[in-house]
Amino acid sequence: MIQADFFKTGELLSGFSLSGHAGYDDYGHDIVCASVTSAVQMTANALTEVLKLKADVSVGENVIQVKLSKQDAQEGQSFLQALLLHLNILAEDYEGTIKVNLSEVYNNA
Repeated sequence: MIQADFFKTGELLSGFSLSGHAGYDDYGHDIVCASVTSAVQMTANALTEVLKLKADVSVGENVIQVKLSKQDAQEGQSFLQALLLHLNILAEDYEGTIKVNLSEVYNNA
């Protein structure tokens, strides 16, 4: 299962962390994983390359984390909200493949 954790500072989404595998099909053939990967890459690139925000992006084996300052989170809201919506729709369409959580973060400068 893909674990999608979104971080919220006040009313603003301020980042996300994704890890895991959807398990919908074999590795390399999983349309849910491909959909999630594409959406996450687009969001990270939109934040850093299009909007030129100074996001803290961390990529490891089977995990990606993107964090924004409160000021940058304001500018990046549309992309973060779109990703959250997209993942929630995928979670509904492909039950048992994605778990989406929303957590409050208090120390985000």
